[in-house]
Amino acid sequence: MDWKERFKPEVRELVSSVEMKIQTKLNEIDDQVTFNQAKVLEAFQKEKVAEEHLNGTTGYGYDDIGRDVLERVYADIFKTESALVRSQFVSGTHTISSTFFGILRPGDKLLYATGMPYDTIQEVVGIVGEKGQGSLKDFGIGFDYVGLNEKGKVNYQELQRKLTEDVKVVAIQRSRGYSARSSFTVAEIKEMIEQIKQINPNVYIFIDNCYGEFSETLEPTEVGADIMAGSLIKNAGGGIAQTGGYVVGKEKLVNLVANRLTNVGAGKEEGASLGSLRRMFQGLFMAPEVTGAAIKGAIFESGILEECGVSVSPKWNDARTDLIQSVNFGKKESMIKFAQMIQKNSPIDSYVKPEPSDMAGYEDKVIMAAGTFVQGASIEFSADGPIRAPYTLYIQGGLTYSQVKIAITSAVQATFF
Repeated sequence: MDWKERFKPEVRELVSSVEMKIQTKLNEIDDQVTFNQAKVLEAFQKEKVAEEHLNGTTGYGYDDIGRDVLERVYADIFKTESALVRSQFVSGTHTISSTFFGILRPGDKLLYATGMPYDTIQEVVGIVGEKGQGSLKDFGIGFDYVGLNEKGKVNYQELQRKLTEDVKVVAIQRSRGYSARSSFTVAEIKEMIEQIKQINPNVYIFIDNCYGEFSETLEPTEVGADIMAGSLIKNAGGGIAQTGGYVVGKEKLVNLVANRLTNVGAGKEEGASLGSLRRMFQGLFMAPEVTGAAIKGAIFESGILEECGVSVSPKWNDARTDLIQSVNFGKKESMIKFAQMIQKNSPIDSYVKPEPSDMAGYEDKVIMAAGTFVQGASIEFSADGPIRAPYTLYIQGGLTYSQVKIAITSAVQATFF
């Protein structure tokens, strides 16, 4: 049976009209994928990646040539001095936390230039959660943030006021997280970096790059960022890496993070890769193509949901700088129903019906649809959001454009028709 036959005629007509409307934009993403694929391929060729590099080590992980080559490949792609790519990072938040703890010392301050960070980072810095749990605040490290202006952009006047002498690291969160603001493009990040360095050229600029890798043809480290971190179960792992994170940037900063991840004296020299290297190499190679499929899926989501009368961001023809598509349903019931239909059209746990529930690191109940091969992998097709007005669902990922199209069409029919 043709997959379209399961849908009502008016839904099939809607899908056809939306795909015609967005086709030029989809073609642009195909060109971007090819550009980024060439960048990755050149890095593999430069570092002479071979079969022997796909095997792992055990124990301490000394002389792990595959791990070392993988990190050089990352440094080549992101145009940095050094990289730390490890399966021992359990999440993006863990990777970012390790970076902060590696660089910052008691008496220093961390300043977020892009507004309040998302919920899990709020616990890391110590503004929410129980006291005495090992946050930056517990270690005497200060935190502040610059509120965004009425347009959702950086407030440079407030930034200049808050960029005091005790600020050692300025953080830029590329993706919106659970925020109503738009994600920041690399061009916008470049302007931020230039403005910050004019005020204080000695401050370190950190980029939370989660969801952003290969979503443009430039990365923030190519426009002046000192250090950057991300997760391997998002874009950079290509849907194949099963766990891990990466840090790229200036060598002295990456080494400090390595000392935090392992211990002083061991740094980057220890950390067994076990059986993870093959998936990490292959996932990185696949990352431009998979990220492109996810972005094309997000464009389709935006196009069809806008036709259904709900508020979407970004719009289908807006510039893209990450995977995330936000949809304001306005009603709790519609948000929950849509998420449940995404779960129903997933390859894993399709029979499960997600319900709002408490989740570690979040203050509100969260609904999460994530029928993924890798638990919690945001590069795979998923949707989640806190149950609070305006009932916004954050849709991300998709290993194939076709699966996103089938799932979204099913959810649209069940919710709106």
